[in-house]
Amino acid sequence: MSTPTPPAAAQAATDPRTFRRTTLDLGDAVLRPWGREDAGPGPLLDSLITAAADPLIALWNPLAARDHDAAVAWLEAREDAWERGAAAPFAVLDATDGSLLGCVNVRWIDRADGLAMIGYWALPTGRGRGVITRATNAVTDWAFRTADARRIELAHAVANEASCRVALNCGYLPEGTLRASHLFGDGAHHDEHLHARLATDPEPAAR
Repeated sequence: MSTPTPPAAAQAATDPRTFRRTTLDLGDAVLRPWGREDAGPGPLLDSLITAAADPLIALWNPLAARDHDAAVAWLEAREDAWERGAAAPFAVLDATDGSLLGCVNVRWIDRADGLAMIGYWALPTGRGRGVITRATNAVTDWAFRTADARRIELAHAVANEASCRVALNCGYLPEGTLRASHLFGDGAHHDEHLHARLATDPEPAAR
Protein backbone atom coordinates (compact mmCIF):
# COMPACT_ATOMS: atom_id res chain seq x y z
CA MET A 1 0.00 0.00 0.00
CA SER A 2 1.40 3.40 -0.96
CA THR A 3 1.60 6.19 1.58
CA PRO A 4 -0.16 9.43 0.56
CA THR A 5 2.19 12.35 0.00
CA PRO A 6 1.59 15.14 2.56
CA PRO A 7 0.03 18.22 0.91
CA ALA A 8 2.97 20.47 1.82
CA ALA A 9 5.47 18.01 0.38
CA ALA A 10 3.37 17.62 -2.77
CA GLN A 11 3.34 21.39 -3.25
CA ALA A 12 7.10 21.56 -2.70
CA ALA A 13 7.63 18.94 -5.39
CA THR A 14 5.98 21.12 -8.05
CA ASP A 15 6.50 24.69 -6.82
CA PRO A 16 9.51 26.33 -8.55
CA ARG A 17 9.96 28.51 -5.46
CA THR A 18 11.13 25.59 -3.38
CA PHE A 19 14.40 25.11 -1.55
CA ARG A 20 15.62 21.62 -2.43
CA ARG A 21 18.32 19.82 -0.48
CA THR A 22 21.79 20.24 -1.90
CA THR A 23 25.39 20.47 -0.75
CA LEU A 24 27.53 23.48 -1.60
CA ASP A 25 31.32 23.07 -1.72
CA LEU A 26 33.43 26.14 -0.93
CA GLY A 27 36.74 24.30 -1.01
CA ASP A 28 37.81 24.80 2.59
CA ALA A 29 34.24 24.47 3.86
CA VAL A 30 31.14 22.47 2.95
CA LEU A 31 27.53 23.62 3.34
CA ARG A 32 25.31 20.65 4.13
CA PRO A 33 21.58 20.66 4.96
CA TRP A 34 20.73 20.38 8.64
CA GLY A 35 18.31 17.55 9.38
CA ARG A 36 17.34 14.70 11.62
CA GLU A 37 20.40 12.70 10.54
CA ASP A 38 22.40 15.09 12.75
CA ALA A 39 20.32 14.22 15.82
CA GLY A 40 22.32 11.13 16.77
CA PRO A 41 25.01 11.30 19.46
CA GLY A 42 28.22 12.74 18.09
CA PRO A 43 30.38 15.82 17.68
CA LEU A 44 27.95 17.70 15.42
CA LEU A 45 25.09 17.52 17.91
CA ASP A 46 27.50 18.47 20.71
CA SER A 47 28.71 21.46 18.64
CA LEU A 48 25.13 22.63 18.10
CA ILE A 49 24.55 22.60 21.86
CA THR A 50 27.84 24.47 22.32
CA ALA A 51 26.74 27.04 19.75
CA ALA A 52 23.51 27.69 21.65
CA ALA A 53 25.58 28.52 24.75
CA ASP A 54 28.05 30.82 22.98
CA PRO A 55 27.58 34.38 24.34
CA LEU A 56 27.49 36.12 20.93
CA ILE A 57 25.15 33.57 19.39
CA ALA A 58 22.94 33.63 22.48
CA LEU A 59 22.72 37.43 22.18
CA TRP A 60 22.25 37.97 18.43
CA ASN A 61 20.95 34.59 17.20
CA PRO A 62 19.39 32.70 20.13
CA LEU A 63 19.10 28.97 19.42
CA ALA A 64 16.56 26.75 21.14
CA ALA A 65 19.18 24.01 21.42
CA ARG A 66 20.66 24.37 24.90
CA ASP A 67 20.44 20.63 25.75
CA HIS A 68 20.14 17.30 23.95
CA ASP A 69 16.34 17.19 23.72
CA ALA A 70 16.08 20.82 22.62
CA ALA A 71 18.80 20.32 20.00
CA VAL A 72 17.01 17.27 18.58
CA ALA A 73 13.75 19.25 18.38
CA TRP A 74 15.64 22.09 16.63
CA LEU A 75 17.00 19.63 14.06
CA GLU A 76 13.55 18.11 13.50
CA ALA A 77 12.25 21.60 12.73
CA ARG A 78 15.06 22.12 10.17
CA GLU A 79 14.14 18.76 8.59
CA ASP A 80 10.52 19.85 8.33
CA ALA A 81 11.52 23.15 6.71
CA TRP A 82 13.50 21.31 4.03
CA GLU A 83 10.65 18.86 3.42
CA ARG A 84 8.24 21.74 2.80
CA GLY A 85 10.78 23.68 0.73
CA ALA A 86 10.08 26.63 3.00
CA ALA A 87 13.62 27.19 4.26
CA ALA A 88 17.15 26.08 3.54
CA PRO A 89 19.18 25.77 6.76
CA PHE A 90 22.79 24.81 6.05
CA ALA A 91 25.45 23.65 8.50
CA VAL A 92 28.80 25.21 7.57
CA LEU A 93 31.41 22.49 8.13
CA ASP A 94 35.20 22.54 7.93
CA ALA A 95 36.14 20.54 4.83
CA THR A 96 39.16 18.99 6.56
CA ASP A 97 37.74 17.59 9.78
CA GLY A 98 33.96 18.09 9.44
CA SER A 99 33.77 20.34 12.50
CA LEU A 100 30.92 22.83 12.76
CA LEU A 101 31.86 26.42 11.90
CA GLY A 102 28.44 28.04 11.68
CA CYS A 103 25.08 28.12 9.96
CA VAL A 104 23.42 29.95 7.07
CA ASN A 105 19.65 29.84 6.60
CA VAL A 106 17.46 31.32 3.90
CA ARG A 107 13.66 31.15 4.27
CA TRP A 108 10.60 32.44 2.50
CA ILE A 109 8.82 35.50 3.85
CA ASP A 110 6.35 35.62 0.96
CA ARG A 111 6.87 32.57 -1.22
CA ALA A 112 4.38 33.60 -3.88
CA ASP A 113 6.16 36.93 -4.29
CA GLY A 114 9.67 35.45 -4.29
CA LEU A 115 10.60 37.36 -1.11
CA ALA A 116 13.03 35.62 1.25
CA MET A 117 15.21 36.42 4.25
CA ILE A 118 18.70 35.16 5.08
CA GLY A 119 20.53 34.86 8.39
CA TYR A 120 23.70 33.31 9.77
CA TRP A 121 25.77 32.65 12.86
CA ALA A 122 29.31 31.49 13.51
CA LEU A 123 31.10 29.61 16.24
CA PRO A 124 34.45 31.10 17.38
CA THR A 125 36.28 28.69 15.04
CA GLY A 126 34.33 30.13 12.10
CA ARG A 127 34.91 33.80 12.88
CA GLY A 128 37.48 36.10 11.32
CA ARG A 129 38.29 33.86 8.35
CA GLY A 130 35.67 35.00 5.82
CA VAL A 131 33.97 31.62 5.65
CA ILE A 132 30.54 32.87 6.76
CA THR A 133 30.72 35.68 4.20
CA ARG A 134 31.51 33.21 1.43
CA ALA A 135 28.86 30.79 2.68
CA THR A 136 26.22 33.53 2.78
CA ASN A 137 27.14 34.62 -0.73
CA ALA A 138 26.98 31.04 -1.99
CA VAL A 139 23.55 30.44 -0.46
CA THR A 140 22.31 33.76 -1.85
CA ASP A 141 23.43 32.88 -5.38
CA TRP A 142 21.94 29.40 -5.03
CA ALA A 143 18.56 30.77 -3.88
CA PHE A 144 18.40 33.18 -6.82
CA ARG A 145 19.50 30.55 -9.31
CA THR A 146 17.54 27.49 -8.23
CA ALA A 147 14.51 28.70 -6.24
CA ASP A 148 13.46 31.75 -8.26
CA ALA A 149 13.97 34.12 -5.33
CA ARG A 150 13.33 37.70 -6.43
CA ARG A 151 14.50 39.64 -3.36
CA ILE A 152 16.37 38.47 -0.25
CA GLU A 153 16.37 40.60 2.88
CA LEU A 154 18.88 40.57 5.72
CA ALA A 155 18.33 42.23 9.09
CA HIS A 156 20.76 42.51 11.99
CA ALA A 157 20.96 44.44 15.24
CA VAL A 158 22.59 47.83 14.74
CA ALA A 159 25.20 46.93 17.36
CA ASN A 160 26.14 43.72 15.53
CA GLU A 161 28.91 45.20 13.40
CA ALA A 162 30.32 41.84 12.32
CA SER A 163 26.98 40.90 10.78
CA CYS A 164 26.85 44.22 8.99
CA ARG A 165 30.26 43.56 7.41
CA VAL A 166 29.05 40.18 6.14
CA ALA A 167 25.93 41.78 4.64
CA LEU A 168 27.87 44.50 2.83
CA ASN A 169 30.55 42.12 1.55
CA CYS A 170 27.81 39.91 0.12
CA GLY A 171 26.24 42.79 -1.80
CA TYR A 172 23.27 43.35 0.51
CA LEU A 173 22.66 47.07 0.20
CA PRO A 174 21.56 49.01 3.30
CA GLU A 175 17.97 50.22 3.07
CA GLY A 176 17.27 51.76 6.47
CA THR A 177 16.81 51.22 10.18
CA LEU A 178 13.94 49.25 11.71
CA ARG A 179 13.25 50.73 15.13
CA ALA A 180 12.93 48.36 18.10
CA SER A 181 12.06 45.68 15.59
CA HIS A 182 13.30 42.44 17.12
CA LEU A 183 13.57 40.86 20.56
CA PHE A 184 17.13 39.62 21.06
CA GLY A 185 18.74 37.30 23.55
CA ASP A 186 19.21 39.99 26.18
CA GLY A 187 15.44 40.41 26.43
CA ALA A 188 15.47 43.85 24.77
CA HIS A 189 14.05 45.03 21.46
CA HIS A 190 16.92 46.38 19.36
CA ASP A 191 16.95 48.61 16.31
CA GLU A 192 17.98 46.67 13.22
CA HIS A 193 19.64 47.59 9.96
CA LEU A 194 17.73 46.28 6.96
CA HIS A 195 19.74 45.18 3.92
CA ALA A 196 18.50 43.57 0.72
CA ARG A 197 19.75 42.09 -2.49
CA LEU A 198 17.77 41.62 -5.69
CA ALA A 199 18.22 38.85 -8.22
CA THR A 200 18.92 41.60 -10.76
CA ASP A 201 21.68 43.25 -8.68
CA PRO A 202 25.26 42.89 -9.92
CA GLU A 203 27.57 40.42 -8.21
CA PRO A 204 29.32 41.98 -5.19
CA ALA A 205 32.80 43.29 -5.92
CA ALA A 206 34.20 41.92 -2.64
CA ARG A 207 33.65 38.30 -1.64
